[in-house]
Formats: sequence, structure tokens, C-alpha cells
Amino acid sequence: MQSKVELAKVRDFGEIINDTFLFLKQNIKPLLKYFFIFCGIFVIAGVISASMYQLKVTNTMNSISNGTYNNMEYKPSFFSFIGPELFMTSTFAFLSVITIEVTILSYIALYKEKDKAVPTTEEMWGYIKYYYLKILGSSILLHLLLVIGFVFCIIPGLYLAPIFALVLPIMIIENTSFSYAFNRCFFLIKENWWATFGVMVVVWIIFSVCRGIIVLPTSILNIISLITHPNKAVLSVPGAVITAGVQQLSLVFLMIPIVALSLCYFNLTESKDGTSLMDKISKLGTTTPDTDLPAEEY
Repeated sequence: MQSKVELAKVRDFGEIINDTFLFLKQNIKPLLKYFFIFCGIFVIAGVISASMYQLKVTNTMNSISNGTYNNMEYKPSFFSFIGPELFMTSTFAFLSVITIEVTILSYIALYKEKDKAVPTTEEMWGYIKYYYLKILGSSILLHLLLVIGFVFCIIPGLYLAPIFALVLPIMIIENTSFSYAFNRCFFLIKENWWATFGVMVVVWIIFSVCRGIIVLPTSILNIISLITHPNKAVLSVPGAVITAGVQQLSLVFLMIPIVALSLCYFNLTESKDGTSLMDKISKLGTTTPDTDLPAEEY
């Protein structure tokens, strides 16, 4: 039987990618369970709001194509494509991403704390309700800083992206404040920026490909609909719900970059602090050896 993934461990680039998928393989059932329990409400809300927005866009395009925009009662414009539906869609999409991040990071923190045991629903809920608002506020602030960085010739934004990606894992796994995590991420990534950036690029490409494969069938059907009805955009209510549902459910693949970034965090902390080694030394003579570890490690 394959031993469970040791989180606190120094890894090279290839090991981070391999252990990301190994961790997901070993924990996929509880991760999916908690995804639907804690993220399901935002996924459903996202499906409803996205369906409403897609139907609104379709109706607006039909009005423009058949000339009813000349009617004084309805004059579609650029602003016809934005409104409460778009605002709700964007809001629930953002909240879904935040909830997924908090859920997966809470699972990883508890997994390490419980020595590779699957956390209970009560333990997960305790972590999520404690960290959610903290992570939400921190994420908004980090996104604003990244936007400012990209405005300044893009390069500062690219430089800050892998650094800021470590803030949320630090806050939850180390149970720290935003200010401490913000300063610590710069310390951890020093001399390791390129390796962390490389992992980010690879896992986000994998995430995009996986999500694209899931979303592709509905996109093809929409394209066929446009070809067969060139003068009228056709999208039924069931079609809008299915399209939005597939898009929302594909967010489950966010587990890949979140787990990978967590392993990057553990790699950096072990390289800088060696906390896992110190814990093992302090436990010598007080606990039985971990049978999952190779013989040479104890």
C-alpha cells in the first residue's frame, strides 16, 4: 500500500507536481465531499446568476439582430450587457473561489495537524467559519495590490503574483495575521522565486486544460447553435442552466493549484526553517516511529 503524502518536506519542481496529484488521488473522496458541503451553496447561486445573465445577453443580441432596438420601449446598448445579473455572477464566482480556497487549505492544515488523518466535518466547519472573513478581506486587498502592480508595466504584477499566492496558505496553516503572512511570504520566497513561479505556471496550465475539457462540449453546442441560426442567438433556459452548471462545477479543478501552492509553502518552510526535522528530533524517545517513513528517516 502506498504511504500517505508527507506534507512538510523539501521537494524539487518535479516532486511538487507529482505529490500534488498523489495527494489529490489519496484524498479525493473527502475533498469532493467537503467541496459540495461547504462550496455547494455558492456553486448553486453562481449557476442561477450565470444562467440569468446568459439569457439576458441572448435576448439582447436577438433584439439587436432583429431590429427591435429601434423601438422606443427598448434600446439596447453596451450597458444592456451589464446590470445586476452580471454583478451577481461576478460576486458569486469570486465567493466560490474564496470558499474553495478556504476549504482546501483548511483540509490541508487539519490533515497535517492530525498526522495525515482525514478531518471531520465539524473540524472543517470550525476552521472555515474562523478563517473565512479573514481570507475574504485579505484576498480583496491582495487582488487590489496585484491590479496596481499590473498597471505599472505588468512586470511588478508578475513578480508579486507567486509571492502573494503564499499569503493565504501561511495565514491558515500557521494561523497568523495578514500582516505577518504578508511579510513572511517575502522571506520564504527569497532565492526561490523562479521555482515557485514555474510551479504556478504549470499548475494553472493544467487547471485551464482540465476546465477547458469539461466546458468544451457546451461551447461546441453553442457554436453549432450560432451556425445553424446565424440571424438569431438561441439559448433555452435548460441550455443556460447546463452551460452555467458545467462552468461552475469545473471550479473543482482549483484543487490542483491550491494543493500545489501548499506544497510549495511546505517546501519553502522546510528549506528555510526545517520545522519538520526539529519536530522529529523533539519527539525522539517520546513516540513510536512513523511506520510510513522510510527506515533511514528515523
